[in-house]
Amino acid sequence: TIPTCVHTSEHFQKMIEIIPIEQLFCETDSPYLHPLKQRNNTPENIIYSYKKIAEIKSDFINNMTHEFKTPIATINLAVEALKASSSLVPSSRPENFDRYIKMIKDENKRMNAQVENVLQISQLEKDQLTIEKEEINLNGVLDEAIDRVKLFVAEKNGTIIVKKEAEDEIIWGNAMHLINVFVNILDNALKYADTDRPLEIEVKTFNVNRTVVTTIKDNGKGMSRSSLKHVFEKFYRENTGNLHNVKGHGLGLAYVKQIVEAHSGEVNVESEKGIGTEFSIKLNLH
Repeated sequence: TIPTCVHTSEHFQKMIEIIPIEQLFCETDSPYLHPLKQRNNTPENIIYSYKKIAEIKSDFINNMTHEFKTPIATINLAVEALKASSSLVPSSRPENFDRYIKMIKDENKRMNAQVENVLQISQLEKDQLTIEKEEINLNGVLDEAIDRVKLFVAEKNGTIIVKKEAEDEIIWGNAMHLINVFVNILDNALKYADTDRPLEIEVKTFNVNRTVVTTIKDNGKGMSRSSLKHVFEKFYRENTGNLHNVKGHGLGLAYVKQIVEAHSGEVNVESEKGIGTEFSIKLNLH
């Protein structure tokens, strides 16, 4: 069972920080933790204990995300009802009523995507997620991903430059998951945009041997070398001191890595503080 102490907000916060795994739980009589406290640990006991703690943490996060799905679905139904039923909308409704409804719907959709990311990462790690693949056009996937974020880019007075230089872009994959991959990377560029200059994102495709490479480059704040080592880890967020101006929980890039690798692909990132960041995704042609 999960130790009762993990139900406090303090310990839940610890769970989503990059800290030694044995510090995730407070003092408990759980037999899984006893080997960690013994001086004469055997390698087998230590490995077993770490595996059990990882399973407990994974189950806890999995259960929490499932709990979020019901209120998310309820909010969506309420928004749809407001849009569809004229009886629920007063004739003297506010001028920006439709815009507010769209904002609620869009943000609810983004929240649901984050919940799905957590569940899918958990299923991937347990080899429980089946990704159905078919022949797809990577250009179409990119177009859909760009379309989902272009309004947010426009809000920052930014631009997206697209350079489709790949002559062959047909791959074997799952369009939904790959769209989410590119949306997450584009969203990362939005989160870490430099407020001192207009945001500029360049999306480029080209062929290398029997692969198609997609690069997404931005002129944002960039990341430190130490952050690059952890950027694809679950729940990792670059340390910004007491600043909390970047929203999110560090799930997007972990999801990106899991999905790309499930497609037998490669994902890499290069970044420099004050210059920007460039992600590169290589996928095999079909």
